[in-house]
Amino acid sequence: MNDNQLLRYSRHILLDEFGVEAQEKLLAAHALVVGAGGLGSPATLYLASAGVGRITICDGDAVDLTNLQRQIVHRNDSVGMNKSVSARRTLAQINPDITVVALPQRLQDAALDERVAAADIVLDCTDNFATRHAINRACVKHRKPLVSGAGVRFDGQITVFDLRHADSPCYECLFPESAQHEEVRCAVMGVFAPLVGIIGATQAAEAIKVLTGIGQTLRGRLLMLDALGMQWHSVKLNRDPKCGVCGE
Repeated sequence: MNDNQLLRYSRHILLDEFGVEAQEKLLAAHALVVGAGGLGSPATLYLASAGVGRITICDGDAVDLTNLQRQIVHRNDSVGMNKSVSARRTLAQINPDITVVALPQRLQDAALDERVAAADIVLDCTDNFATRHAINRACVKHRKPLVSGAGVRFDGQITVFDLRHADSPCYECLFPESAQHEEVRCAVMGVFAPLVGIIGATQAAEAIKVLTGIGQTLRGRLLMLDALGMQWHSVKLNRDPKCGVCGE
């Protein structure tokens, strides 16, 4: 690190559990963030400010006026702009020393597989089961840690799937693709603005911990938030040995 970086990240470096070594790991890391909406906004803001050296953001949607209530990486003049491009513009203003790559498209099939393989960690900030399952399959295939978050109305959840550990479950273990799950979208159900901020920021925290090796992550635990009553609940997750994605 140069003198400017030592100063910029000094509050991390002062932490006994963090220090120079962990900060250097962040600067050398590559995070793939799928989705630049309510969850992706705070997640990318904190990854960038914390000094993750390379951040790839993919989102095929354009910023809408209704997004600005909670998608804090976008600005009023971003309306109509692609979300990944808008996010890159904001992150460049926060930390010009890092590399931010905008992919204005919905990642799928070979493109998704390629991007997951190239990343050190993946953050799922999407809002539909089909995409979540596709991301999970790619992460299991390439043994990439996955930080998964979700939020709608006043309810949020977050966990870490890390198949580098033999006992870690995957997203399929928790939500089998063959099961019937109700799709709940913010556009229909509404969402409490700070909820996705809390969950997205927590996704960034978990990603930073995974990349640096500090602390204990949410691997094997599902953390759920009731923002209306402001209560957290933690549920233990077990790997399903018969899982169609990560099972034996």
